[in-house]
Amino acid sequence: MEIGIIILGVFVGFLVGLTGVGGASLLTPLLMLIGINPVIAVGTDLFYNSITKFFGTIQHWRHKTINGRLVLYFSFGSIPGAVIAIVLLKVFDIYFQNLELIIKHSIGYVLIFVAAAMIFQNFFSNRFETKPGDTDAIKGKKGLTILIGFFLGFIVGLTSIGAGSLFALALLYIYRIKTSSVVGTDIAHAFGLVTVAGILHAGLGNVDYLLAVNLLIGSIPGVILGSNLSTKVPAKPLRFILAVILFISGIKILF
Repeated sequence: MEIGIIILGVFVGFLVGLTGVGGASLLTPLLMLIGINPVIAVGTDLFYNSITKFFGTIQHWRHKTINGRLVLYFSFGSIPGAVIAIVLLKVFDIYFQNLELIIKHSIGYVLIFVAAAMIFQNFFSNRFETKPGDTDAIKGKKGLTILIGFFLGFIVGLTSIGAGSLFALALLYIYRIKTSSVVGTDIAHAFGLVTVAGILHAGLGNVDYLLAVNLLIGSIPGVILGSNLSTKVPAKPLRFILAVILFISGIKILF
């Protein structure tokens, strides 16, 4: 089982490095597919993502590709959103004993939404060019930023999915910041969000640490390999195929 999990980590890491698709969108449904309890899959994925995002944040901080104000205002909404989602999950588990079903259905719906967002980005990203000279992306949008953060943070706390892919779409299409800053800002914000959510899930006993370690052992070389090949392989067709797979996975989980 440990070898199989390491291979799974290599596979997910490779696809993330090759296409830039968020790891949680791939990892959480795959963990459920191999029989991991949905609650444990979410908690473990958040813990795993916290570690990977930490190293990514350091690299982008060194390259000065993080918009600190956007990270701050997103966090004002996203962290409380994630906390409320996790508290509600605990309440539902106590009173209704159907926590696995709630998380399973939530993951299904979010996967469909993420797939649709990926397809939209694939075909329409060229229409959203960064505005030259627009240095203050958050100007006049502080309330909206906190609201978006809360909504997407709630989704992340519930499903572990969206910390990268959904926030990146908001950064690109609503705030129109430079592409180089989209990735850095997204990763820096996601690090704080998934760390808080991961700690809360760990406190509830929803993290399998051995599983997370085996995934990390595989994903690190996988990401390096995928990143090295990303310049030689056309990313758009691969992202479209992955979006279709995520859409089908969401439908399968629901029905």
